Amino acid sequence: MKTLENIEHMHTQESLNYMKQVYQTVKERNLYETEFHQAVKEVFDSLVPVLAKNPHYRKQAILERIAEPERTITFRVPWVTDLGEVKVNRGFRVQFNSAIGPYKGGLRFHPSVNASIVKFLGFEQIFKNSLTGQPIGAGKGGADFDPKGKSDGEVMRFCQSFMSELCKHIGPDTDVPAGDIGVGAREIGYMFGQYKKMQGGFVPGVLTGKGLDYGGSLARKEATGYGTVYFVEEMLKDNALSFQNSTVTVSGSGNVSVYAMEKTQQLGGKVVACSDSSGYIYDKRGIDLSTIKRLKEEDNKRIDEYVTEHPEALFFEGSSGIWSVPCDIALPCATQNELDEMGAKILVANGVAAVGEGANMPVTQEAYEIFLDNNILFAPGKAANAGGVSVSALEMAQNSARIAWTFKEVDEKLQVIMKRIYRDSMEAAKEYDSPGNLVIGANIAGFVKVADAMISQGVI
Repeated sequence: MKTLENIEHMHTQESLNYMKQVYQTVKERNLYETEFHQAVKEVFDSLVPVLAKNPHYRKQAILERIAEPERTITFRVPWVTDLGEVKVNRGFRVQFNSAIGPYKGGLRFHPSVNASIVKFLGFEQIFKNSLTGQPIGAGKGGADFDPKGKSDGEVMRFCQSFMSELCKHIGPDTDVPAGDIGVGAREIGYMFGQYKKMQGGFVPGVLTGKGLDYGGSLARKEATGYGTVYFVEEMLKDNALSFQNSTVTVSGSGNVSVYAMEKTQQLGGKVVACSDSSGYIYDKRGIDLSTIKRLKEEDNKRIDEYVTEHPEALFFEGSSGIWSVPCDIALPCATQNELDEMGAKILVANGVAAVGEGANMPVTQEAYEIFLDNNILFAPGKAANAGGVSVSALEMAQNSARIAWTFKEVDEKLQVIMKRIYRDSMEAAKEYDSPGNLVIGANIAGFVKVADAMISQGVI
C-alpha cells in the first residue's frame, strides 16, 4: 500500500528526472553557452519541489517553454570611426518572455557580449521582473562594442547604427530596452534620438533610463544600487543585524556600485573597498564617495587615481583581490561570476556575515554553496538587483500618464517594492520547505507567477 510519503517521494523523483531531462536538452540546443547553462540550472534546481506539488507545470511543458526565448534577433552594426575607418560589431536582442507584459531589460555594450551572455541575462530577467510585481516581461540585448576610449562622435554613430536595426523590433507596448554595462545616459540619448527620427515622432515610452529633460525618471540612476541595499537591509533586520557600524566591501565602481555605497553610508555603514577592472582600492577610514563619483562619472579615470588624492588609501592590481578585505557585508556589484570559490572561502574566514548580489549572477555556484554551508546570509541578484528594472517600470508608468513623480515619491515606491520582493521570497521558501533560503524563494516566487500566466494564455 502506497503511503502519502511514498507518493510524495515518487512525485519528487519524477520531477527531478523531468528537470534533468529538460536541462540536458537546453545544453544540447545551446552548445558552449556556459553562462546560459549556469543560469538555467540554478533556477531549475530550485523548482523540483514546485513541479512535484504542481504536476500540471510538467504536463504543460513549462520548463521547456520558459527556457526557450520567444524571439532571438542578431544583427550587423556597421559604423565609422573618427578616422574614417569602417568597423563592424554584432548586435543582439533576446525577447525571452512576454507572459506578464512587454519585454523589458537592458542593453549591454561590452566586448564580452555574445549569445550566451545575452541569453543568461534575459533568462534571469524573467524571474527578476516577475518579482517586482510590475506588468513587465523579459528581454535583454546589447553588442560586442566597447564605448571605452571612443569619442562622443564614434559612440553616437555606433548607437545610431545599432538603433536603426533595433527600432524594427521594439516599442512601448512590445519591448522597452534600458541601459546596462556600457550603456548610460549618453548612449540612451543617442539611441532615443535615432528611434525618434526613424519613427517620425516623439515616443517617450520606448526606452527607459532617459534624461530627465525628455521623459526620464528621478531616482532611476540610483535605483539598482539603492534597491540592493534596501533588500539586504530587510534580510539583516530579520537576523538582528544592520548596516549601522558595519564594515562593507562593494565591488565595482559603476552606477550600481556607486549608489550601493551611497545608500550604505546613509544607513551608517563604512565602505572600505571598491574596484574596477584594473584593481581595487582599500581605505580603512572609509571610501570618500565624492572622489569616486568625480573620477568615474565626470573624469572617466581609473580607480587607482583615488590614491593620489587619498595617500592613506592603498591600490592593488587585480579586482578579484577585493574579497580578501575583511568585512561584515560584501556586495558584489560588478559583473557575472566575479566572486568565486576562493573568494568565498576568504570572506568566510574573515568573518563575513552577509552577501548581497548587486550585479547579475556575480557569485559562482561553488561560492554560493560555501556561503550556504557556513550559514552566511545571502541575497540573490534576481531579487536584490531588481531595483533598477522596478524604477524602469515606474518610468514607463510616468511616460504613459504624462506625469513626473518627485525623487521622494519614486524612492518610496522603490522601497515598498524591494520589501515586498523580500517577503514574497521568504514566504515561497517557507512554503516549499526551504525556510530562509532566498535563492530558492526568489526563483519559486518569480517562476510561479510567470508559469501561471503562460498556462492561462494557452500554448503559444
